[in-house]
Amino acid sequence: MTNKIILIMMLLTCLSIPAQKKRIDEKILVVYFSHSGNTRTVAEQITRSTGADLFEIQPQEAYPTDYHSVVEQAKKEINNNHRPALKNDVQDFDKYDIIFVGSPNWWSTIAPPVTTFLERHDFSGKTIVPFMTHGGGRFGHSISDMKKLCPDASFLEGLAIRDSYVNDNCQDVVKWLQTLKLLK
Repeated sequence: MTNKIILIMMLLTCLSIPAQKKRIDEKILVVYFSHSGNTRTVAEQITRSTGADLFEIQPQEAYPTDYHSVVEQAKKEINNNHRPALKNDVQDFDKYDIIFVGSPNWWSTIAPPVTTFLERHDFSGKTIVPFMTHGGGRFGHSISDMKKLCPDASFLEGLAIRDSYVNDNCQDVVKWLQTLKLLK
């Protein structure tokens, strides 16, 4: 019962933070890959706060659900520069100006499905806003890796959220979006 009350209070707090106009009339997209659901939770918070469109990056072959198995598979894929096939793609990618890109931190970088997505699209003239969920490694070298994959994009300050705080971070997400002037 107490957990439900805390969750309701947090939600009401997030909803009561005053809105701030987003920059100009830029079209915003939030893309993310989530294995455990943590990155999805943050992506949904960003979407609610910005009015952005939401797109989940899904690999054609699902990752194992067992923690140790997925850790080993991710390590092999990253070490071998593997680019998994994706099951889906964004419609009308060119219409977006600002793209939030979310990933879990896998071996100090973005998950391979996110790499596949970034390589598949032309980010010239677009703005990327990275966000990452992690178990302690924050961004690792993921931002520099993203900049190598998207050299013609500009980047705004990202947000890294520890996995254990994902469900309690709505205020941090809103504050971050306020500093970027991206609230709806």
